Amino acid sequence: MIRSLALRDAAAPLWEASLEHPFVQGIGDGTLDERAFQWYIRQDYLFLIDYGRLLSLGAARAPRLSWMRRFAALSLAVLETEMELHRGFAARWGVDDLDATVLEPATAAYCDFLLRTASLGDFCELAAAVAPCMWGYAEIGTALAGAATSSRYAEWIEMYASDEFGELADWSRELLDEVDGDASLMEAAFVASSRHELAFWEAAWQAAAA
Repeated sequence: MIRSLALRDAAAPLWEASLEHPFVQGIGDGTLDERAFQWYIRQDYLFLIDYGRLLSLGAARAPRLSWMRRFAALSLAVLETEMELHRGFAARWGVDDLDATVLEPATAAYCDFLLRTASLGDFCELAAAVAPCMWGYAEIGTALAGAATSSRYAEWIEMYASDEFGELADWSRELLDEVDGDASLMEAAFVASSRHELAFWEAAWQAAAA
């Protein structure tokens, strides 16, 4: 079996739980409490800062020049373009205190895992840990775009269902299939990252009930 598909199969219950999570489904049908989405925006902003660090580590550790260039370009895009777009997105949702946001436990745990893996693990583990951040969001965006019943969160859905983000997901899968490394280490990193993704949705969902 192709390695990326084997990893996806290993994490299938977590990915299915993420897609069916009430936070994600609430985005699709427009019923998600605005407080939960605002929590998500704040925490995702902080996540992007460490995500930029993660991608920079990917560039530093990549064994191929083409991979180094791609990771470096992605890091620059996150830190210079995506974060600015995120500020505009936040403003449209009434979130104007991004820089005063406190890192919540679920966000901190995910960021710590990614940066620890990128710093101390093999490069194959880094590739496996970062893939759900790209591939998983693309899969959710595409699924919601095909079934969305409300335009309330349409901008978010369109972002992750876009051809551009789909291409990024394709690249993450190609990287998994081409990189050399221990399959068991890669599976552990991929599953752990998928578990953190699910925990992030759950933390955002619970924020509205707090």
